[in-house]
Amino acid sequence: MLATKAADAAGAAAAPAFDAVIALPFGPFGIRAHDGLVRELVFLPPGTPLQDARNATAGATAHALRAWIDEPDARFPVPLAPCGTPFRRRVWTAISAIPRGCTATYGELSARLGSAPRAVGQACGANPFPLIVPCHRVTSAGGLGGFANARDGWLLEVKRWLLAFEGAL
Repeated sequence: MLATKAADAAGAAAAPAFDAVIALPFGPFGIRAHDGLVRELVFLPPGTPLQDARNATAGATAHALRAWIDEPDARFPVPLAPCGTPFRRRVWTAISAIPRGCTATYGELSARLGSAPRAVGQACGANPFPLIVPCHRVTSAGGLGGFANARDGWLLEVKRWLLAFEGAL
């Protein structure tokens, strides 16, 4: 087990952090993609350096994300890598069904899924494909709620930007 963790850590250190980092209107956005699949999308802090795509999958993903700004209802053309527990996949499917311009609360989603709001919030925070699985559309009953495991700071500003862009604020 320790040898595996050490090998994983060595491999992670040798691998690039992202296959691309692009500028979107709300800030830098990291892409991990290879072998024809998007592996992860990540909101990055202001000032993160941009990075050209290292592979064709990252390039296609970058192009699709930039096009999303002009056509937010367009179908995302790059396949997403399968991941997550069965419960998280159920939450992400429910989130994906929230139409642009609308929101749902953690409580509403948990009632539909027969779960607890906190579990829905944890699944939202673990979402590896933000924007594609629009977890920014999930709010608390009393306001904005958290975002990407943050309760304040620049990530909440990103959530506000996304909701305003989509007409939900």
